[in-house]
Amino acid sequence: MAALINYENFNTGDFPVFPEGSETKGALEVLQWANDHYGDKLIYACSFGIEGIVLTDLLAKVNPSAKIVFLDTDVHFEETYQLIEEVKKRYPKLLIEMKKPDLTLEEQAAKYGDELWLSDSNKCCNIRKIVPLTDVLSSATAWLSGLRREQSETRAKTEYINKDNKFKSVKICPLIHWTWKDVWRYAHKNGLPYNVLHDNGYPSIGCKTCTAPAFNADDLRSGRWQGAQKTECGLHLS
Repeated sequence: MAALINYENFNTGDFPVFPEGSETKGALEVLQWANDHYGDKLIYACSFGIEGIVLTDLLAKVNPSAKIVFLDTDVHFEETYQLIEEVKKRYPKLLIEMKKPDLTLEEQAAKYGDELWLSDSNKCCNIRKIVPLTDVLSSATAWLSGLRREQSETRAKTEYINKDNKFKSVKICPLIHWTWKDVWRYAHKNGLPYNVLHDNGYPSIGCKTCTAPAFNADDLRSGRWQGAQKTECGLHLS
């Protein structure tokens, strides 16, 4: 068996060429390779937006018992939690972990003040998302993400397999060539459940404290952190 490709020995020349023109634009082939290569050292960090649902369905075809982690910040929409329960019923073998931060909301408020997401959204994202994922990835070699190049300028150069300097890991993004229409076409064709907020003007869904309906039809993430001069929580920034 070939040596495991990790952060330290990462070399783009070691990866196979995936067929972008396949039925799933390379996604299923990337997932199959990642599962074969990393096995139980591969984790999917899923936010359960529509891209997450599509990627979950594809992953279940490759490995019905795959590991999925949801960063449960304690301030997600109730609709998101309801969707996760639907996913658990549809894919009963998937190992879905609800990963919570070390600090409860009450402990965070006592230490940093009420509604930290308003006074310092970067610190809040760090406590409730980045630190928990760092902990999760300490026992993994690679992780899956539903990033698409079309989503934003900061994601436009994402590759199938990326050296992740933030988490000292390998980040695998099977959906990079999918369009918004591709995602929804697949979801409807396969009768996938999805967050009902998508039908109410929320193309990108995160914490309820920092997510509003998109105000720009050409920017699917325009409803995130409005007024905070940021478009990313930090998980996908170096």
